[in-house]
Amino acid sequence: MKNLNKLKKLSKNKDVRTLTENFVSLSLLRVIGLLLPLITLPYVLRVLGKSNYGIIVLATSLINYFTALTDYSFRITATRDVAINKNDKKQLDLIYSNVLTVRMLFCILSTIVILLIVLLYKPFRDEITVFLLTIPMLFGYVLFPEWFFQGIEKMRYITYLNLGIKTFFTICIFVFIHEANDYWMYPLFNSLGFIGAGIVGQSMLTRKYKLKYYWIGTKRIKKVLKNNFPIFINQFLPTLYNNTSSFLLGIMAPTYMLGIYDAIKKVVELFYTFANIIATVFFPFLNRVKNAFNKYKKAMLIIGVSLTLIPIVSYKLIFWYLDINNNFALPCLILLSVSVFFVILYDIFGLNFFIVHNQDKLVMRNTIMASIIGFILAFPLIYYFGIIGAALNLVLSRGIMGLGLTYKYHKSKKIILKNL
Repeated sequence: MKNLNKLKKLSKNKDVRTLTENFVSLSLLRVIGLLLPLITLPYVLRVLGKSNYGIIVLATSLINYFTALTDYSFRITATRDVAINKNDKKQLDLIYSNVLTVRMLFCILSTIVILLIVLLYKPFRDEITVFLLTIPMLFGYVLFPEWFFQGIEKMRYITYLNLGIKTFFTICIFVFIHEANDYWMYPLFNSLGFIGAGIVGQSMLTRKYKLKYYWIGTKRIKKVLKNNFPIFINQFLPTLYNNTSSFLLGIMAPTYMLGIYDAIKKVVELFYTFANIIATVFFPFLNRVKNAFNKYKKAMLIIGVSLTLIPIVSYKLIFWYLDINNNFALPCLILLSVSVFFVILYDIFGLNFFIVHNQDKLVMRNTIMASIIGFILAFPLIYYFGIIGAALNLVLSRGIMGLGLTYKYHKSKKIILKNL
């Protein structure tokens, strides 16, 4: 009876209702976002072949460097700013203008650089159609206002938008892709999905929430770049080891090995996504209610261990589903699964403790160290060990980042909390 009364009391709590709604919405968004591609993945691998799929992954890996650049940490900083100022229309207009201006400028610059890379490097130039059709993903990413909906804690809107777009993409794969030569259609439909979601999202901001864009000027742009730089470094540098593992594998090894690596990684990342959903949902909440961190931390550590073990235990089912029969597949799966736990440690202590307590530079220094080491190790590890080297590099880099922040948390938490 007491437990029932507690549940009734919790259900009436505004914060609990908001967190529950956001968790359900974001869970649907992220899980559907990963599940729908996983539904098509066996079909794509069989019809297009692992080699052609590897080319698509290689093109996406190149674009991912610039996706991280165009974001410029707004998924963190803009979400935080919106959460704090969500009842101040003037400030929301300013935040919106800051985000859109800086993102679009970086997007234009990135497109020019990508085109130069593709045109100057012959293996990329030989597959120029795939690369050109992948570039529009950048514009869709820039336009999509996930940061705003997270900040106002209305994540169901993100879910509605993405569900429609991902469903469209999935249907197109089965309807239009029937043979290996159709592999150029995959990035086309993917880009159309991103652009569609971005346009609809922008329409909601201007119509439903009446946000107004205005040119913020050079002085303001410089200020935004300076203020966001520490967290940008923290968000961008992991690309040096995370994305470079895929990128270098596609260059140094046969593309079919990249296809296998990416397929396994997609399945493993599904388990991390669940933990990241919780971390993302709690980010705006912990900015408001900082003393809830200890309960959040304990629950996340238990969840993290569980999510790390599930794919390892289920490896036979995973390989059957993906139709993968390769001697390197199992050690690759184990290494990638272990790396998931280390990323969860970063979410716990980096995102939802140090960044919540405005210790952005501390997180940045830790990320710089892990990312540089990972970037340097990627070359010899992948050159000598191929797909295993790529997975091992991910484990080592994420381990340094996650365990480093865990150590810093236990060392400095009393000082940080005392100064609040």
